[in-house]
Amino acid sequence: MKKQILLISAVVLSSMAMAQTAPTFSIRAGVSSSDMRGDAVNSLDNILGFTNGMIATRSRTGFFAGGSASIPIAQNFSVEPGLYYSQKGFELNGSLDVKAIEFLGVGAKAAFNTSYVDLPVLVKANFGGLEVFAGPQVSYLTKAELRTTAGALGFNVVDNRLDATNEMHRWDAGITGGIGYQFNGGLNIRASYDHGLTKADANRNLDTYNRVVKLGVGIRF
Repeated sequence: MKKQILLISAVVLSSMAMAQTAPTFSIRAGVSSSDMRGDAVNSLDNILGFTNGMIATRSRTGFFAGGSASIPIAQNFSVEPGLYYSQKGFELNGSLDVKAIEFLGVGAKAAFNTSYVDLPVLVKANFGGLEVFAGPQVSYLTKAELRTTAGALGFNVVDNRLDATNEMHRWDAGITGGIGYQFNGGLNIRASYDHGLTKADANRNLDTYNRVVKLGVGIRF
C-alpha cells in the first residue's frame, strides 16, 4: 500500500509542476449507496435465498464530504487530487413471517457500517462544462461497526453495537470514475462509482470488496 501512496503523491507533484495555470479548489458533499461484493457476500446471498425473501442483503445509504484541487495540465484536461470522508458498508433486512404473531410486525436488521478517508487522484476532461473523470483511489478505514436491531410495533427491543474495526484491513486500494457538469457560477454536480480492488477483511482471506455509487453537489472557488 505504501507504493500506491507514493505513486499517487508523485502524480500530484508532477501535475503541479506541469500546471499551466493556477489550480482551483472545490468542496463537495452528497449521498452514497454502498455494498460489499465478492464470493463471501455472494455465498451469503445464496443462503438467504432459502428464506424466500424474508431476509435479504441491501445496500447502505450514507453520505460523503470533502474537497479537491483541480490542477490544469493541458487544454481541457486536469489532474484532481481529493480528500473525502465516506460512509460505506451494507445491510441485512428481514422479518419473521409467523402467522401467530404477524400483527406485531416483527422485524430484524443488521448493518455493517464502515467509515473511510478516501484519497482519489483523478484525470479529468472538461468539454464545455461536461466533465468525465477517472483515476486510482486509496482509502483508510477509520471505523467499522456491526449494529443489530430487532423490534415490533415500531419499538426496538434489541439494539447491539459491536466494534469490528480490527476485523477489517485498514487500507483499501481501488479505482473511481464518473461524470459531472460544471456550471459557470461555480456550482457542479457529479455521479461516480468506486470499485475496491483490495480484500476488505483484516487477513485478506475473503474475496469481499467495497462498491460505492455516489451523487454529490460541489462549489468551485
